[in-house]
Formats: sequence, C-alpha cells, structure tokens
Amino acid sequence: MKIAIYGYGNLGRGVEAAIAYHTDCELVGVFTRRSPESVKTVSGAPVYSAADIGDFKDKIDVLILCGGSATDLPEATPMLSADFNVVDSFDTHAKIPEHFEKVNNAALKSGHVALISAGWDPGLFSIARLYASAALPSGKDYTFWGRGVSQGHSDAIRRIEGVVDARQYTVPVPEALEAVRDGGTPTLTTGQKHRRECYVAVEESADKALIEEKIKTMPNYFADYETTVNFVSVEELRTNHSGMPHGGSVIRNGVTGEGGRNTHTIEFSLRLDSNPEFTASVLVSSARAVYRMAERGDFGCKTLFDIAPRDLSPLSPEEQRRLLL
Repeated sequence: MKIAIYGYGNLGRGVEAAIAYHTDCELVGVFTRRSPESVKTVSGAPVYSAADIGDFKDKIDVLILCGGSATDLPEATPMLSADFNVVDSFDTHAKIPEHFEKVNNAALKSGHVALISAGWDPGLFSIARLYASAALPSGKDYTFWGRGVSQGHSDAIRRIEGVVDARQYTVPVPEALEAVRDGGTPTLTTGQKHRRECYVAVEESADKALIEEKIKTMPNYFADYETTVNFVSVEELRTNHSGMPHGGSVIRNGVTGEGGRNTHTIEFSLRLDSNPEFTASVLVSSARAVYRMAERGDFGCKTLFDIAPRDLSPLSPEEQRRLLL
C-alpha cells in the first residue's frame, strides 16, 4: 500500500513515524507547501512540492492529509479527492456535515474514496458514542477531554501582546467525572465538566495582571471556565511542558429492565503521551481501510461510521476471528 503525506507538521511527522509500525505500508513521499529543500524527513523519505502532487496520480494508493481544520482541509480535501483516495482528520465537529457534503460531491464525481474526520475525537470517540447509544438507547452520553494540551487554546494565549510562549491544559473536573462514573445523569455545561490550566512565559516588562485578565475573560476560550494562570520562565515551559499529551473518556449511562430498574455504564478511555502521534496512527489504519474499499470499487466520502472494523486491521479475516473475536 503506497502512502503519501500532504503536509509535514506535527501530524505529518506522526504519520511518518506510524508507517514504520505498519508493515503493509510504504511511504512514497512527503508533499509540502514550503521549499522542499528546506524540509528533511526523519525517515529519509523524499520531499516534493505540493504544487507537483498532480504528477503522482498513479503512484499513490492513499494520500493522508495533515493540514489544519480551520483553513487547510476545507479546501484541500475536496480538491485532492478529485485525483486521489484521501484520509483527513477534520475535527471541527459543528462543520462536519458541511465538509462531508463538499468532499462527497468531489469524490463521487472522481470515483475515489475520501475518508474524513479520522482520529480519536472525532473518530474513535465517535464510534464509542455510536456503539454505546445503540446498546443503551435509554441513556445519556458524556465526553470528557484531558488532561491534555489544547493546541488551539495555547495558540490563543500566545497571540496576547507580551506573551512569549504558552501551554494550556484542558482538565476534567473530578467531581463531575466521578458523578457520571457513579451512574448519574447530571446536566452539565462544558464549563462544569472541564477547567483550564495555563502556563505562560512573558516578556520581562509585561504586565502579568493584565495578561491574566485577558486570558480569563477571553470569549469562546476561557470566559466560561474556571481558569488558572501560572507564569513560568521560558526554560521551565520548555523543560516541563514541551510534550503534547492528551486523552479523555466517553461515558454513557443507561437503564434496562422494567421501569429502568438496572443501571449500566459504558466507558471508553484514552491516555495519550502524544496527541499527534496517536492521531496519525488512526489515520494510517484508516488509510488501509480506504485502500481496501477502493480496491472493491467503492467511492464517495466516508466517515469511520462507514468503515467495517475488519478493513482497519492488517490481520486476515481468519486471524481476526481466531485472535480477536
């Protein structure tokens, strides 16, 4: 299975690393909008200009798109699905239906398979929510994220004048998490489910009190949450907060039996040392499924809801039944 990477940031490097663990995959190359001469891959895979992607139509089985959801993927995924089978990790939940329609139109027209929103949320967490709600139709879902680094929130802090660098952790509120794990079905806002921890390095002359106020009152990011701001040195930030951990849990509490007399809890959890590397691993297994679907003549836009579990695995159907069923 010949794989190529489109975009070589944290996620692209994660895909490159993941391919080494998938023995049925070969990395054809990396495509970048930067000058190819300025990009050196860890594996030694060749680097090409994104402008030359059209020259590789018959040399790539699946193209994994590693751009951002805000501006890159809404344009790149439908454009590239005209010539390739593609996988992306589009993660703006509210805009997934719109993205699906746009990509589906392009993929149906070209006869390619385009899998969108692969990763862990959306992705594996989405499957967990679907399975849990199907098994317990009378119940309620809860999703908790963290403790983990939020790249978008960290970037929002870095845009404040006087800030040199920052990391923001999303942290589940322990009391809310335990109430749900105990079988309760409370009504919780996102602010009641999560709090924000910020570690911020600032310029020597910066007004820390003003910066803290700007963070805590920032709409759509921090204003609705309990937020703690910790000022640290650049050295401490890079020593203690340079990683990109994340994770979380999907929990569904539901009832069965006459009058709902029996309560059940389903929980699916992840603890990740590296958010981009784990997301990349899901993308590579998804590329395998896309390749198999394309080989069978399927086409159009897909999500993980449309993927048969067997197509994600490198094991044969016989091995899956013997080892996993």
